[in-house]
Amino acid sequence: MTTESFRGSNDSRCVFFNTDSEDHRCFLILTVKRATGTFSLVGCLWMLFVIWLLRRYNSIAQKMILSLTIAAFFDSVAYVMGDTHLDGWLCDFQAWWLTYFDWSALAWVFLITLNLYLNLVYETSTNKFEIFYHLTAWGVPLAMASLPLLKGFYGRAGAWCWITGDHVAWRFGIWYVPLFTLILLMICCYARIICVANKRMQSWLGTFNPERERRKISLAEEIRPLKWYPSVYLLVSIFPLINRLHNALYPQDPSFPLTFLHVLSAPLHGLANSFVFGLDRDWWSLLSPAGLQLALQSRLCDQTRIGEYYPGTVRYTQADLADLSDDEDDTNVLFYSPDMALKDRGP
Repeated sequence: MTTESFRGSNDSRCVFFNTDSEDHRCFLILTVKRATGTFSLVGCLWMLFVIWLLRRYNSIAQKMILSLTIAAFFDSVAYVMGDTHLDGWLCDFQAWWLTYFDWSALAWVFLITLNLYLNLVYETSTNKFEIFYHLTAWGVPLAMASLPLLKGFYGRAGAWCWITGDHVAWRFGIWYVPLFTLILLMICCYARIICVANKRMQSWLGTFNPERERRKISLAEEIRPLKWYPSVYLLVSIFPLINRLHNALYPQDPSFPLTFLHVLSAPLHGLANSFVFGLDRDWWSLLSPAGLQLALQSRLCDQTRIGEYYPGTVRYTQADLADLSDDEDDTNVLFYSPDMALKDRGP
């Protein structure tokens, strides 16, 4: 989440380290933070565009991925916010925002794993849990982000605002301990999912059955991209955890390499999610030049409307009525104008 701040004088822009001569390092830290945050924003926007373009928000799994993308997008916004902040309401707001959407994104990843576990291991329909998922993914982060705010523990914390270095236990209790606990649970869930899936695919061996083959392929395709979400959170959280441990042991001697790796990896949740999102081959097949053109036309140019049909008056001429046996002209009339005289072709 954060890097350890050194509470230097207010006239210095560098609040990461304890000497004013290291402003170039502070500039590098801020530049990397903004760059990684911007990359994540772009990745989230791409995901939202593809979901909107292909209308992939109908099933509960698709809706959960959409909610994860929204949470990751707003989480990335927090990392792009401003420079270093002095203590105040703006700093508290950034810290609350960052904690809330970090937690929300993590909650959606865990719920996606839980949803897949219930679907495949227990073969349970989870559509009835949709409201529960939303209450959990948006409600629990609200509590976790508001507790430090009510306690007054937010403040300057390096490249962004978060829980200050005076409250190390709260840093680990609010974020790092729950984070790695949930990651461990997700890894166990996916190990169980893969084990059950392999047993089912082995049980389908034997006489060729098209339906079984289709279910086997569908099962493998569903598991493959989703299993990477816990790995993503594990990878982007390793260096922040190491830096937090160093900050706790040496609060007055922050490490520039660890701080750099921290700001390089922590804001990458959104970008990493977009890479996992891109592992689904079905998306790329639909985003071929021809498929992209059809999807854009469907989204932007489809003006089909359903209206009430009012039939016009059909007039028959005397000659037409007299010539009922004329079968030489067998032309079908596709469009009708009120001024047209239609020939009654008979039964």
